[in-house]
Amino acid sequence: MPALKAFRLPTLVLVAMTLLLCACSKPADKTEDIRPVRTMVLSANSVDVSAEYSGDVRPRIESKLGFQVGGKITARRVDVGASVKRGQVLMQLDPQDLRLGQEQASASLRAAETSRDLAKADAKRYQELRVKNFVSQAVIDAKMAAFMAAQANVDAAQAGYRGQANQAGYATLVADADGVVTAVDAEVGQVVAPGVPVVKVARAGEKEIVIGVPEDKVEQLRKIEDVSVRLWATPGVVIPGKVREVAPVADPATRTYQFKVAIPTAEPDVKLGQTAQVLFSASSATPRISVPLSALNQERNVTSVWVVQNNVVKLVPVTIGGVAGNDVLLIAGVSPGQTVVTAGANLLKNGQKVRLLADPLAPPAAAAAPGGAPK
Repeated sequence: MPALKAFRLPTLVLVAMTLLLCACSKPADKTEDIRPVRTMVLSANSVDVSAEYSGDVRPRIESKLGFQVGGKITARRVDVGASVKRGQVLMQLDPQDLRLGQEQASASLRAAETSRDLAKADAKRYQELRVKNFVSQAVIDAKMAAFMAAQANVDAAQAGYRGQANQAGYATLVADADGVVTAVDAEVGQVVAPGVPVVKVARAGEKEIVIGVPEDKVEQLRKIEDVSVRLWATPGVVIPGKVREVAPVADPATRTYQFKVAIPTAEPDVKLGQTAQVLFSASSATPRISVPLSALNQERNVTSVWVVQNNVVKLVPVTIGGVAGNDVLLIAGVSPGQTVVTAGANLLKNGQKVRLLADPLAPPAAAAAPGGAPK
């Protein structure tokens, strides 16, 4: 038992000395978090504003053709992609009912002409009797009125006959202009109503490019006159374009506004449906500040940049005014001469100290020669 107490005493002394040393030691100094960032000094310059959108080649005029009368389709003469000429037959209806209607109108016309001829002869006889004073003038007036009524019936019957003849001609659907068939919406045996489109024909001639533009770029791009078009099939060929039409209402599905860009100088081998790139280019009228996309910070629908002052960063909201190549144009929030972070901004917070990294694109400093003189 005395031996156990002798063993515990040195242990307790060692523990007490350890606690005393820990209490007397100073706490370790905290190292300040200084993050390295890459920066740039803002400057205002005249820049080229450009925007590029994808679209497809479409005809300037595309007609949806349909029969002017109803009936059953008995023949289809064209397929999708077929080239057609003006007056070429596209489809035909069963003409039987229309022919019967034409024959009925013809019979009504002959009956009206017979009645007119009889009224005319009757009026002539009574005029001869009037000369001999056998009848009164009132009888002559009645006979002349009957003749004029009969003539009016003939005129009406003639108009009805001509209309029915046109109806019979409407049983054949023909192309109203040279072009290409882009769609066929009815087949043989189908009964169609008057005016229902059955064939779609794209007129030969001028073509255009149709693109969708975001609503915040509509007014800016509407004023740009330097428009060029490149086809995906022939990227080396540049076709001058011109904005012909801007949709007044946004597309309900994409929420973009449709631009129609005319290409009047396009070669005939430009095919409908080809993919095209439309490039809008313009030089800004006033100097603009441009920054790379990596300098922007997006949070809660607010776009900001990190401004560096005395090696301390501050988040400053900015307003974007367009794009210039791979850079973004800023029109409000910052001014020339300020320094903004362009890389390393994802982990920053307001008031944080930073260390500026050297710009890799800056020219290297001249190496010093022995003796302190530059080489």
